[in-house]
Amino acid sequence: MPMKASGRASSWREIDEWEGGTSWIAYPDETMQRASHALVDGDDVWLVDPVDVDGLDERLSELGTVRGAVVLLDRHKRDSAAIARRHDVPVFVPEWMDDVPADIDAPVEPIRRGLPDSNYDLHKLVDNPLWKEGFLYDEDSKTLVVAEAVGTTSYFRAGRERLGVHPALRLTPPRSLGRFAPERILVGHGHGVTEDAAGALAEALDSSRWRTPRLYAEAVREFVR
Repeated sequence: MPMKASGRASSWREIDEWEGGTSWIAYPDETMQRASHALVDGDDVWLVDPVDVDGLDERLSELGTVRGAVVLLDRHKRDSAAIARRHDVPVFVPEWMDDVPADIDAPVEPIRRGLPDSNYDLHKLVDNPLWKEGFLYDEDSKTLVVAEAVGTTSYFRAGRERLGVHPALRLTPPRSLGRFAPERILVGHGHGVTEDAAGALAEALDSSRWRTPRLYAEAVREFVR
């Protein structure tokens, strides 16, 4: 099983379909489990950290009209430019991610407070020279979209955690996420959390530090295996 697959994805898997959108994993067998999201707001469809796949445009046409691609993490440019060019829309990037637009081969629009004409508000989560990340929250649907700080793949989770803090952030967990009580959490790596999402988030933040040794031990065992 590769850590990160490459090439055109044809056997992708749709996950977390709900009234307000859907998500997909382009390469179901890769360890990273990169997840992408199509957020539906009225007739508009917003693509968050998208990885391109065969048949994507046909699926999106069933949801509405693509309004733009969104990059929530400086390392998650993924296929946002190619998809944006194909749909003749911009790539939306948080305004504090100064270095990202130069690497995107498509028109770029800055996001300040949220996605234009939508219920999704933008919040800053991490902003340092090595890591720049924002997240989206829709108060009406109680939907939280986090690119990297938390995830559900095996290398994010320790023990029985349903949601885990990124290994590099375990000792300084993103506690600003704790201000929200989501009913749905969509992540950039793995399936979303749709049952007791607020509880899963609270546990992930509260247990992040003391479960760190276990997470690292499990990672070593997996590597040796």
